[in-house]
Amino acid sequence: MKSFPEQVSTEVLLLAFLYTLAAFAVIVVILGLGLIDMGLVRRRNVLDTWVQKITAAMIGGVGTLLGGYAIWQWSFNQAFGVPDPLRTAVKDWWIAGSLASTPAVHIDPKIAPEADVLQVFLVFFVTFSMAAMALIHTGVVERAKARPLYIMSFVVGAVLSPLVGYLCWGSVSPLTNRGVHDFDGVFPLYVFAGTWVLVMAWRIGPRLGAFTPHASGAKPVPHNVGFVAAGVLLITFAAPFVALGSGYAVPGKGFFGISYTESGFGLVVTNVIAGLIGGGLMGAAIAYKRREPSWTFLGPIAGMVINGTLFDVGTPLKCLLVGLLGPLVGLGTTAVLRRLRIDEPKVLPLAFGPGIVGAILTGFIAWGTPTGGFPGLEGEYALGHAVITPWWQLVGVLAAMATAGIPCLIMCLVFERFGGLRVSEETEVIGLDAAHWGTTNFGDDLDPPAIPVPGEGAAVHVAPQPVGSAG
Repeated sequence: MKSFPEQVSTEVLLLAFLYTLAAFAVIVVILGLGLIDMGLVRRRNVLDTWVQKITAAMIGGVGTLLGGYAIWQWSFNQAFGVPDPLRTAVKDWWIAGSLASTPAVHIDPKIAPEADVLQVFLVFFVTFSMAAMALIHTGVVERAKARPLYIMSFVVGAVLSPLVGYLCWGSVSPLTNRGVHDFDGVFPLYVFAGTWVLVMAWRIGPRLGAFTPHASGAKPVPHNVGFVAAGVLLITFAAPFVALGSGYAVPGKGFFGISYTESGFGLVVTNVIAGLIGGGLMGAAIAYKRREPSWTFLGPIAGMVINGTLFDVGTPLKCLLVGLLGPLVGLGTTAVLRRLRIDEPKVLPLAFGPGIVGAILTGFIAWGTPTGGFPGLEGEYALGHAVITPWWQLVGVLAAMATAGIPCLIMCLVFERFGGLRVSEETEVIGLDAAHWGTTNFGDDLDPPAIPVPGEGAAVHVAPQPVGSAG
């Protein structure tokens, strides 16, 4: 088999390592989300929360691995004039495709230059889909049935999240070439997942006791808010690495955003920390003002998300100031949700609201900045032929929301008709750990109520066991 040593040069391998680090930093973000949920769910739901989150993430990931990544590569095949661009992308980049499963040294650079980097970028997309499902699960913890969630996970990973990436995230993506600008995956992650959560949380309803007292006394009481702090710090650690994976590192020429906007390694990292600090400071101010300590922990995330489209084209001062707005937007989103009686205190205030506001705000801050295209191409794909504008940012937001909201509503209505989205009231009162697994994450939970049998009719009493115990 013919070899192409330029495909495994030191420069290419270093780039591949950068994107590998970025891809697995997304796994750290998922861990952070899990810890946040662990701290905020009821004690009796901790084990099932982890099981659902990890399983949903894995199913979303395998969907992207099986073919979702090809949807994003479709845009490059279109730009470079590849015949039958979607079919060719699927043939090349599904899990057993020729480019996905061949060592880079044996791939002709005329077909796929820097093939190692493209293969690692496949992993980056897989972990992004995993994060999207972890985020969606966060929005419906303690009450969602596993089966509908897992079916949704596959559809999201295989088609829908990559489709938003195809439309809005990439230098030759259709909407990018008209002026839509993204950098840190705000459209395919925060706006998409946030819209999905909004629809699903509306259809599935609030947790028992969330807005009105329940006869059983059940209510969504956090187990240990300290876990939230640990989760946020992990996400804060991972954020700069994820951001650096959201662009092009071109040896000898510099670092560019994913839409080929001019930027820099150091600038992006500084912008990320400035946004996190801005959000953290405002979050702490809100926490002391309202005597709600969770805003101290969640403020940095809101500051990061609201800057997600700005990190590559902003400055540290701008990102700091915009970061200060993040928790304020989150606080306003929370007030609206409470008025609408939608029980979702995390994803919508921290990802959906700040993600949308930040995306549109970037249209004003970076108005007129060249974006889109690819080096060496001409015409509609010429480098920098489009410019960032607020109205195209709004188009990107609406496209991401439609791609998530319409399919989610359809799937919710189908599941409501056939089996339901939500666990039974009895199961929710008992706790999902004991009801689903006959055990508990905590060995000192010694007051088990009746646990429904699989048909959720008759009930039996089962003494909770510590995780890993026999019997």
